[in-house]
Amino acid sequence: MMLFEDVVIIKEAEKEDDATVITVNCPDKTGLGCDLCRTILFFGLSIVRGDVSTDGKWCYIVFWVNGKPGTIWSLLKKRLLEACPSVSSANNTLVFYRPESKPPKPADVFLLKFCCHDRQGLLHDVTHLLCELELVIQRVKVSTTPDGMVMDLFFVTDTRELLHTPERKEDTHDHLKAVFGNAMISCDIEMVGRDYTTCSNGPPSFIPPAITEETFNLEMFDEAKQGSDHMNNVSVTADNSLSPAHTLVQIVCRDHKGLLYDIMRTLKDYNIQISYGRFMKKEKKIVELDLFIVQADGKKIVDPSKQSALISRIRMELYQPLRIALVNRGPDTELLVANPVELCGKGRPLVFYDITLALKMLNMDIFSAEISRHLIGGREWEVYRVLLNEGVILSVRKGKIEEAVRKNLMGWDRI
Repeated sequence: MMLFEDVVIIKEAEKEDDATVITVNCPDKTGLGCDLCRTILFFGLSIVRGDVSTDGKWCYIVFWVNGKPGTIWSLLKKRLLEACPSVSSANNTLVFYRPESKPPKPADVFLLKFCCHDRQGLLHDVTHLLCELELVIQRVKVSTTPDGMVMDLFFVTDTRELLHTPERKEDTHDHLKAVFGNAMISCDIEMVGRDYTTCSNGPPSFIPPAITEETFNLEMFDEAKQGSDHMNNVSVTADNSLSPAHTLVQIVCRDHKGLLYDIMRTLKDYNIQISYGRFMKKEKKIVELDLFIVQADGKKIVDPSKQSALISRIRMELYQPLRIALVNRGPDTELLVANPVELCGKGRPLVFYDITLALKMLNMDIFSAEISRHLIGGREWEVYRVLLNEGVILSVRKGKIEEAVRKNLMGWDRI
């Protein structure tokens, strides 16, 4: 018998330069690697190496991750266990596995209304605290009044599923009060309908045509990026000759934060199963991956058009996992960031956190901010709009702002 606690084992690094080893041994499902990578990314960890193997029913996955000070490993283990397919246990011993017959119930959505006196870096500090409390931001609307007051409307879901209780609401209020003190005027939390976080049909009118055409169209992307040095450093190939039962996908590219998540997310959306895979970070920030994959029917990908579509999609996600632009709105300047949402409805974690952190480090004032979801090119996208204080932006090159946000989102300063 296998102990239930052995489904996820975390061996913390003994030395500062060593990696922490995370081992997952559980029933398999399509997209499991994506779900695990998303959880690891949510905790701000970087995967430096990975091994995956499965027989289609049971899988064995090992991640080597670089941690950060203050990581609560016991909480990470709990979240990874929740990402694994359902297991039944008795007396702490794993007995059997029953496949889930229906998707899990969507999480309840809560509105957190936070009002306080404005100051530089305020929005990031609130976002940072909500992340620490495991409150996932689904949508946000932030506005600043002429008299220096800020009203933040955060539509959140609770990873702990306790925000409906008075104790959890009071704990959230107390944490905000402890950080912002007398600057905080009010804080209210109430449950709202899921309609507040639903996707809007059609592309938003505020996104420039050049971005929607070039960013969200696969064919135009291939044509537009052929001469790009960065794109030419991304190699994705498929080979059916090395395995009688699997298609081998080999990837060589520059590393970025969440890279393995971006690849796993793409394969999950295509309903592709990884039978065996290996991920390794090399010198000069280059990573190599070998993935032996099959389709949902258990067969290799022999259709040339399907192979080509999958390779093009992976190349696009590696080249540009997030889309970033700085645009003029008359006298104002707006930062736009868009990232794809998984077919299951979950978005990339910590995007808003990284955006607000980059702007805080540049001493940029945020006048207003909004997160919304839109259907663009047949895919659902999370779109972040941040209106910047024009008086401050004049002292900072617009190219520097876009570069700083991109580097923070891609983790290039920390890899």
